[in-house]
Amino acid sequence: MDNLQAYPQLVPVFQDIENIIGKDTYDMWLRPAAFEYAGTTLTISLPNQFWGKTIRERYQHIITDAFLKHLGAEITIVYQVAQQEPAPAVTSAKDVIAAAPEYFSQPAKPTAAPSAAPASEPFPSNLIPSFTFENFIEAPSNRFAYKAAEAAATNLGNRANNPLFIYSSPGLGKTHLMHAIGNKILQDNPNAQVLYMSGEEFVSEYIKALTNKSHDSFRQKCRTLDCFLVDDIQFIVGKAASEEEFFHTFNALFDKNKQIVFSSDRTPQQLELEERLSSRLLSGLPTEIKKPNLETRIAILRQKRNSIHVDIGDDVLSFIAEGVQTNVRELEGSLLRLVAYCRMQGVTPTISIAKELLADILVSGNDLSINVNAIKKVVGKRFSIKMEDFNSKRKTQSIAWPRQIAMYLTTELTDMSLPEIGREFNRDHSTVVHARDVVKEKVDADPFFAAEINQLILDIKAVDNK
Repeated sequence: MDNLQAYPQLVPVFQDIENIIGKDTYDMWLRPAAFEYAGTTLTISLPNQFWGKTIRERYQHIITDAFLKHLGAEITIVYQVAQQEPAPAVTSAKDVIAAAPEYFSQPAKPTAAPSAAPASEPFPSNLIPSFTFENFIEAPSNRFAYKAAEAAATNLGNRANNPLFIYSSPGLGKTHLMHAIGNKILQDNPNAQVLYMSGEEFVSEYIKALTNKSHDSFRQKCRTLDCFLVDDIQFIVGKAASEEEFFHTFNALFDKNKQIVFSSDRTPQQLELEERLSSRLLSGLPTEIKKPNLETRIAILRQKRNSIHVDIGDDVLSFIAEGVQTNVRELEGSLLRLVAYCRMQGVTPTISIAKELLADILVSGNDLSINVNAIKKVVGKRFSIKMEDFNSKRKTQSIAWPRQIAMYLTTELTDMSLPEIGREFNRDHSTVVHARDVVKEKVDADPFFAAEINQLILDIKAVDNK
C-alpha cells in the first residue's frame, strides 16, 4: 500500500477495509488517494468532490469502523479536493457531433460476400473483428455469460454449452459477446464456417429465398455451419413460416453437434415461441447479462478512453459512470459526446463540463430503478414473511434465510454501499458481507437455487418501484 508508507500503523487498518469492500473497489476508490493521519483526524486528498462524495456515502462507515477496531480511535475524516474548471457554454448536440463525426460512427457492418463465393475465399461470417473477448470487460454482472461464451468458442457443440442463450436488456454487450465467440473460433480455425446474423436478417433472407425460389441455397448456407450466431431472436417470434424454417435449421445443426448461439432482450420463457422450438432453447444454457455496477462502468469508460486515445481524467470518467446507469451503449456514447464537444471547444474535459453537457441523461442516486423495498416485497412474498421481519431481531431460520437472500439481492441489484444496505435491514455492514458471501456460495454451488434467485430477480424487476 504505497499511499500508506508514512503511516505503517495504518496498513492493517486498510488491509481490513480492502477485505471488506473487495480489491477491485479498493483499487478504484482508495488506492489512488493520498492520506494524512494526525491525532484523530484522517485527511483524504482526492482529485474532485465527486470522488469524495462517493467515499463519504459508500465507504466512510467502513473506514471509521476499521480505525475503531484496530486502533481504538474514533476518527474524523476530512476530504481535500481540487478545484474544477468552469464549463464553456454548451452548444447544440448537432454541432457537437459535427465537430468530431468519427467518434459517433458505428462499427462498419461487414458486407456479406455473394453466396456463390469461390472456394478459395473465406466464408462470409459477417463478424466485426474488433469485438473480441480481449476487449470485453468481464465483471460480476456478465461473468457467467462471458465464461459460457468462452467455453462455447473453445468447445464447439459441447452439450454443456449448446445451444447457448444470452439474454439481457438492450445495450449491455450481448452482440459483442456473440462476435467474440465467432472471432475466437476463426482465430483457432480460419477454415471454420461461422455465420452471424440478426433474427430480422434471418426472416428477410428467408423471405427473399422464397421469392427468388432459392430455398435450397438458403438452407445450404445455414445448415452446413460450424457455428450459427443469431442475434435478437425475438424478431422471429410470430412469423410462422420463419419459425418453422428456423426450427429445422436448429435441428440440422444440433444433430451434427454444431454450435448454436442465440441472443434476445427477453428470457427464453418470455419469447412465446412455438412450443417445440421453445423447448429446444430451454434445453441449452441460458445466461443473463445484468446492468454493470459502478466499478464496471468506470472500467468500460477507461477502456474506451484508451481505445480512442484521448486525455481525460479518471475523475471525469467516474462522474459519467455514476450518472449514466442505463446501458453500456449509452455510457460509451456519453463519453464520445463529451470528447467531441471538448475538441470542438479546445478545452480539457472536466466534471463541470460533463455535468452541463450531459444534463439530459445523467441521473441521481435517487433515480435507481430498483430499491430495497421492492426486493423485500418480492422476497417476502416468496418466503411468506412480513416486511417488518426483515428489520426485526428474530433469528429463526424461516426469517434469517430470506433476510440474507434479500441482502444479497440488494448488493447485486443496487449501487448501495454495504453500510447503507445494513441500515436498511437494521444490521451492520459485516452482517451484510456474511449474508452476501453465504448466498453467493450457494448460488455458485447449486444450479437449482441459482435458477430460483434468477426468478426472484425477474420478479423484482417487474415490480413498480414508484
